[in-house]
Amino acid sequence: MKVDTMFASKLFFVFLVLLVFLVPNLAPESFASDSDSANSAIEQAEGVMASAYEAVLEAEQVGANVSGSLARLNIAAENLANAHICHSLGDFENATRFANLCYNIGEEVTSEAHRLKIEAYGPHVASLWMRAIVSIVSTVGIILASFLGWYVFKGRYHKRMLRMKPEVG
Repeated sequence: MKVDTMFASKLFFVFLVLLVFLVPNLAPESFASDSDSANSAIEQAEGVMASAYEAVLEAEQVGANVSGSLARLNIAAENLANAHICHSLGDFENATRFANLCYNIGEEVTSEAHRLKIEAYGPHVASLWMRAIVSIVSTVGIILASFLGWYVFKGRYHKRMLRMKPEVG
C-alpha cells in the first residue's frame, strides 16, 4: 500500500507540473497578447507606410525618379493588406510577419526616397553655388576695373591740365 500512495503522489506531482506549464500556453490570454502584438506591429507598419508615401511624394516633387520606390511601396501595401486579412482571420503570427515585412520595406523606401531627394537637389545646389561664385567674381572684377579706370582717367586729366596754357585776362 505504501508503494501505491508513493506512486500516486509522484503522479499527482507530475500532473501538477504539467498543468502549471501547459495552462498558460493554452489560455485565451495568450491569444490576446498575440493579438496585441499583431495590432502593435500593424499600427507601426501603417505609420511607416504613411511616412514612406510622404517621403516619396517629396522626392517626386523635386524631380527625382521614384518609379522603383513606388513599386516597392505597392509590395509593402500588399503585405499590409495581408497582415490585416490574417489578423481578421485570427492568424496573429502571420499578421505580425506580414506587418514586419511591410515595416522593413517602408523603412527602406523612406531612406531611398530621402537619398533620391538629395540626389535631385544636387544639380540645383551646384548651379546655385556656381551662380554665387560668378556673381562674386563679377562684382570684384567690376570694382577693380572701376578703380583702374579712375586711375587712368585721373592721370590723363592731370597731364591735359598741365599741357594747357591758361590765359589770364
